[in-house]
Amino acid sequence: MTGPMVEVRGLDVAFGSVQVLHGVDLAVERGRTVGVVGESGSGKSTLAKVLVGEVGPAAGSVIVGGDDLTRHDRTTLRRQRRRTQMIPQDPYSSLSPRRTIAQTLAEAIDPVRARVKTHEDQIASWLSLVGLEPEMMHRYPHEFSGGQRQRIAIARGLVIEPDVVIADEITSALDVSVQAQILDLLAEIKESLGITVLFISHNLAVVQRVSDEVVVLYRGEVVEAGPVERIYADPQHWYTRRLLDADPGSPGFRLAS
Repeated sequence: MTGPMVEVRGLDVAFGSVQVLHGVDLAVERGRTVGVVGESGSGKSTLAKVLVGEVGPAAGSVIVGGDDLTRHDRTTLRRQRRRTQMIPQDPYSSLSPRRTIAQTLAEAIDPVRARVKTHEDQIASWLSLVGLEPEMMHRYPHEFSGGQRQRIAIARGLVIEPDVVIADEITSALDVSVQAQILDLLAEIKESLGITVLFISHNLAVVQRVSDEVVVLYRGEVVEAGPVERIYADPQHWYTRRLLDADPGSPGFRLAS
């Protein structure tokens, strides 16, 4: 199969009279990581929700693996949506406090017949892959640290072996040392499984570390896109330059006097 794994063409999204995304175009090649950056309100999370089918577009197309998700019937769309999984920003609120980790992962594997015993070996394997002991599957979310819960969220997103993973601000609530561990884990899994990643963050240093290419969103529009090295070394749009100058890791960063 040729062509990008994810291709968005002329995407418009509106909530009532408020236009949130305007003619967004982007492409993510198979096995690559594209970082999406922008300030709060730029449309990053809305784009993520469109890609996993939580929000419908007013116009445009969303193509995953050659299939246009905006043109399918509900049954086909439901099947296609399993190819694209979201790793959430806040894993604690996304994990049911009344379910063990095994129950949560079993439901992700088979939403209709979520039997832990049937999928126990698979669950143990995925927990090991994200650096957790298999016996931890019988614990509840409150028994884990923030970094461990994010590892569980990654396992839940990957357990059905999707083609595309969307990581939406997945390190924003973590300590710096834990952030590094989660980023390293995601990079290792991406390489071993060959998955395609859309990495959404306001943290430019994090995006630079994990991404092959960068897309810059400003007020719902793509204002700049390209290889990460070029964008960070020679930004062409004033908004990109402003983001970089405001980032503590940037040479242009200055504290206000």
